[in-house]
Formats: sequence, structure tokens, C-alpha cells
Amino acid sequence: MNPWEIIKELESNNSRLFKEDTVAFHLDNQEFLSGVEYALDPLVTFGVKEVPVKKDPTGEGMPWIDFEVLLNNLIDRTLTGHAARDAILVAMAKSTQSQWNDWYRRILIKDLRCGVSEKTVNGVAKKLGFDPVVPVFGCMLAHDGAKHPKKITGECVIEYKYDGVRVIAIVQNGSATLYSRNGKLLSNFPHIEAALSKPQFNNMVFDGEVMSEDFQALMKQVHRKEGAQTEDAYLALFDMLTLDEFQAGGTETNQYDRKLALDSMRNTFDDCVRPVDYWIVNFDKPTGQQLFADLNKQALDKGYEGLMIKPTHMSYECKRSHAWLKIKPFIEVTLTVVALEEGTGKNEGNLGALVVEGEDDGKFFRLNVGSGLTDENREQIWANQSAVIGQLVEVRADAATQSQDSDDVWSLRFPRFKTFRGFELGEKL
Repeated sequence: MNPWEIIKELESNNSRLFKEDTVAFHLDNQEFLSGVEYALDPLVTFGVKEVPVKKDPTGEGMPWIDFEVLLNNLIDRTLTGHAARDAILVAMAKSTQSQWNDWYRRILIKDLRCGVSEKTVNGVAKKLGFDPVVPVFGCMLAHDGAKHPKKITGECVIEYKYDGVRVIAIVQNGSATLYSRNGKLLSNFPHIEAALSKPQFNNMVFDGEVMSEDFQALMKQVHRKEGAQTEDAYLALFDMLTLDEFQAGGTETNQYDRKLALDSMRNTFDDCVRPVDYWIVNFDKPTGQQLFADLNKQALDKGYEGLMIKPTHMSYECKRSHAWLKIKPFIEVTLTVVALEEGTGKNEGNLGALVVEGEDDGKFFRLNVGSGLTDENREQIWANQSAVIGQLVEVRADAATQSQDSDDVWSLRFPRFKTFRGFELGEKL
């Protein structure tokens, strides 16, 4: 079966099991597997913004081997600008209509549009005893320091904890590409991309948080498909490693040496890329513990979420690691909206509370969240109820509390709505 026919077959049924069975049946189709990897590997980019749909039914068909040459010329930027556009038009003219629209074009736009993700493909391959088909995107994630106090010892790097959008900036072939923590392309910060697209940054990976004056406004701009207003956003940069190290899953270079390397580059960054301030604190000494207490108070006074604690001797791993610990004066959990509750009084006929539930840090939570919602939030959510059900929401609270009715269910003390998360249902950004 031709790969584009497999794509159409996958489109024909929304059942997860059907899609997994279909992928499993065609795992021996090498062109299908290769195309899926090109399309779903987040580190593979083609440098093209728009790819036309073929409306002309003519075309004798373009062999995969020829199309793969085009892909690799786009990846290594042998073809750029008008030359890339013209080469794509030639490929489109040669291809049949279905071959182009349902296969080659979807690879170029990196969206197979058939409900199959890298997790689906890799999951099927694992069940059948094969290696992963699509490389897995990963970055360093922190543990809650309050739950691991014994790991907070010795010399540590201390930073303010920023409340923005996590960004992994990868510079290759002279061009920077921004990704979310999940490997989703972030294309609404062209000024930050341009600032990092310098020869001296080539083959580097920068890890940070995109910040703006207003977090809610920033999140709205991240999601916009066109006309995003992000000129005031900047990248608060807190780590870096080489592209080879990132692709290998991390670096053995310790936290302190990575900080020194970033310090040496401060003057090379434009204003929209700002390495974060940090302090070296020795937790084994009373003076260090006092400095940490002072910094924690300063962080809250200045409006930061808390502090990050990073032992100086630890490496960078592309996964959740005790090399990074977060300390907050409150807790935050990410839960799923399962229902909406109508309000009373002034909120009658409008949203009263989000009914949320889900597992976070090994605890199953179920509760209502009404605090923290603005009048605008309530109106927008109530007017778009079906779009909100299933969305992830971040809830801030003073503490987790066990339900009096069940030992298996937890609630939150003074929960308040913070923000929605993710591009898609069930995805955290």
C-alpha cells in the first residue's frame, strides 16, 4: 500500500486501537516509516513557512528517493528562500495529487493530520520489540524541593523561579528554532529567533523561559496562529549545552561550569536574551542558610514564583532530575477540567467554578475551582463550554488536603485558578 493510502486509512477511524493496529500492520513499509520520522521528529525542520495544496490533478508521480533528496537539501539549508520555494513547486508538479496533498505536503508541514503522534508510533514499535521510530524530545525538569530536603546540601546555584513559557532554543545550520518543553514548534517569537541566529551560537541549545509583563496575555499570544504581539517578550536564559549533548540526552559538564560558560557570553546576546542572575549558596553553613532565606523573601517581594536550587556538581539530563529542585511558598497542580458549574448571585447564568480532577505527584485530586477567575474568564469559558472540557488547568493552592470521604481522593486548601496549559487537550506547555 502507498504511504498516502495508509494516511487516508488512519484518517478513516478515530479509534486509538484502530490507529495502533494500522501502524503495526505497516511497520515494514520503509517509505512510510521514513516519512513518519521526518514529519514527527521535532528536531528536523525544513525552513519553509507555507507549502501549497495541489489543485492540478496531473502529475506522473515523484519517487520517494527524489523527494528525500529535497527533504535533506531543505534540512541542511542547501535550499533556502526562493530556491526552496521553487524546488517545492517542481516537486508538487511531478507528484500525483494524492501523493502530494496526503503525504509529501504533510511531511513538509510536519503534520500528518491523521491522529498519529510520535508516542503512538513509538508505542507500537515497543510492543513489537522494535527500537523507537521517532527520536524523543526531552529537556530537564525539576523535582519539588520541599519533598527532597535531604538533597539540598552543599554548594548550590540559586535562581529566581520564573513564571513564563518554557523554551528550548536549538541553533543549527545558522538558524535558531524555538520549541516548547514538549517539542512543539513556537513560531511567535521571531525577534528571539533572530537574536540567537548568530554564527557563534551555531550547534548550541539554549534553555530558558520566555517572559512578558503579563503571563495571561503572553499565553494568548503563544497560541495565536497569526498577528501575535510578542515584541516585549524576552528569553530568561538559565542553561545551555551543545546540540550533540542535547541529542545524546544530556551533558556531563556540571552546573557551575555551565553557568560560567553562560557568563562569558553575556555581552554577545541581544537585549531580548537575558541570562538570569544567580547566587552560589552553601547550605552546609549558617551564612548560606541565611542567604537562602533572604533570597526566598526577595523572590516573593519581587513577584517571582519562588526559587530554583541547582547543586553545582550536577549535570544536565533531558528528563526530570534531582539536579534541579524548585521551592515555592505554595503548591501548584495541573488537573483536567471535567465539568463546569453554573454560578449563583452575580454569576447566575455564567461560570461559577471549574470542576477539575486528575493525578499529580502520585495523588488523585477532585475539586471545584472558582477563585482566581476574572469576569472575562467566566464569560469566555461559559460561552465555549465544549472547548474547555478536557483542557488542562494549573491550580495554585496553599496545601494538599486528604478528603474526609475517601483515603484515595485529595483536595486543595484555598485553590485558585492560575492558567490553562497546552496547545491541545491533555497537553502541558
